[in-house]
Amino acid sequence: MLISTKEMLNVAYQNNFGVGAYNIGNSEFVKAVIEVAEELNAPAILQIHPLEVELLTNDFMTYVKEAAQNAKVPISIHLDHGRDAKDCIQAIRNGYTSVMIDASHLPFEENIRVTKEVVDIAHQVGVSVEAELGTIGSNKGSGETTTAEALYTDPSQAKQFVDETGVDFLAVAIGTIHGIYPKGKKPNIQIDRLQEIRNAVDMPLVLHGGSDNPEEKIQAAVENGIAKVNLSSDMKVAFYNTFKETMIEMPDDYEPWIITPQATEAAKKVLRDKMHLFESVNKASLYV
Repeated sequence: MLISTKEMLNVAYQNNFGVGAYNIGNSEFVKAVIEVAEELNAPAILQIHPLEVELLTNDFMTYVKEAAQNAKVPISIHLDHGRDAKDCIQAIRNGYTSVMIDASHLPFEENIRVTKEVVDIAHQVGVSVEAELGTIGSNKGSGETTTAEALYTDPSQAKQFVDETGVDFLAVAIGTIHGIYPKGKKPNIQIDRLQEIRNAVDMPLVLHGGSDNPEEKIQAAVENGIAKVNLSSDMKVAFYNTFKETMIEMPDDYEPWIITPQATEAAKKVLRDKMHLFESVNKASLYV
């Protein structure tokens, strides 16, 4: 069933678990996320990046919405890293239940102005809004164009930002990066900073860069206010590595129903592990 992202994350925040927001770059990922969510009785968010929208076109949303509506568990649809108000308005018109406006690369006051503009538009039609304060680092291939280095979220600024924008959930920079960590680089996730931010704003928080992190750090983040965990690279790496292995083993096969099932199952294994890690398993019953 398709529900609002605000309801999705408020329930998660109140009950101290995280909902995975999985970037769906094709129909295989949509199917995999929903099937695993149904199998584990877990809520899930189907998340689409603007670059994925450009690849799939807006017509893809017809399939995504129908899949979400027909799911046996709560599903929301979210625009990831909207670049400007135009991206967000297009997503709202296409039926997304929430949008992210990412103006985190701008000066603080300009980030507030741009975010508030989107909030004012989205709230008129019941769509919730995520914004980012601080910058999450990125790795080559992650799809993000922000700086490679993170600028951590300031807890005192977080309070002002939330109050002045009216945003529904806040993406925080606490030491993760988008994509897989480069060789030799280790995550430095600051749970103490997260605790300060939570105490300042008391609202559902979002963790970007959920892939390739120590499980105990993700668990601690969920315990301290992270209600939405973005997950893309771990799932896609499992899918495409297995897909490449299949193509090497069966170079003469070309039918999708022959060459994709093993890759899809590899992605589903990651999804099962993550839903358990985020403690969203058997939480679908909390949504009426």
